[in-house]
Amino acid sequence: MNSDKVLWIPIGKLTGTRQARVLTYPRLDVKLEKLRIGELAGLGVEKLGFSGRILIDGVPVLGKGCVGVVANAIVGDELAALKIRRVDADRPSMQTEARLLRLANAVGVGPQLLSFSQNFLAMKLFQGLPLFRWAETSKSRARVRDVLAELLQTCFKLDAIGLDHGELSHAPRNVLVSQVDEPCVVDFESASTTRRVANVTSLLQYFLFGDIARRLQTPKLFTKRREVVKSLGEYKREISVENFQTILGILRL
Repeated sequence: MNSDKVLWIPIGKLTGTRQARVLTYPRLDVKLEKLRIGELAGLGVEKLGFSGRILIDGVPVLGKGCVGVVANAIVGDELAALKIRRVDADRPSMQTEARLLRLANAVGVGPQLLSFSQNFLAMKLFQGLPLFRWAETSKSRARVRDVLAELLQTCFKLDAIGLDHGELSHAPRNVLVSQVDEPCVVDFESASTTRRVANVTSLLQYFLFGDIARRLQTPKLFTKRREVVKSLGEYKREISVENFQTILGILRL
């Protein structure tokens, strides 16, 4: 995100604007809008910013999903991504997602949690391209190897603490890559500590066999795919440093 292309509005001036519509998406609710602006003030949010490829009634935002809408924000002196709980979301608050993101943060994974409330979750903004867009710009085998290696390390950290992201088989939506090829796993709304973890397995299967495999030519880059699949089976049976290192060895990462 280029900050000079963002329309910034102080929250004190947000009431009644077209941009305030995102606070109560998908319906217009003026009373709830005012309540949520007060909630933002309590979180220390000073401004909301509007930019991005996704439009809500003509208002650009960073993202839109089943649970929330994501917009730019200024929280204290931090540039943040603010997740706004949709009025029709299937959960009553952002508390569980915040707890799981904090757990990921404890092992150095995910965007840094700044603050949260019932209807909002503020994270330090990670500036990068979605994985599938990054793949369209990256033709270097070394770059692909470096990003995959770092992502697998990230996934192993999550597996080791029993936190399953839940959406890494759809990595294009949930992995961002910075201009210096630093990847970040985002969006923990489907994460869980109660189901069996499958972060390494899901991410690697997507890289080797998913839509991105053709774009990155991973079948040519990682030729021992049958051996990888076999080693993944061993890893699934026993998640261990040794079995993870075996996978990296086969991939030559």
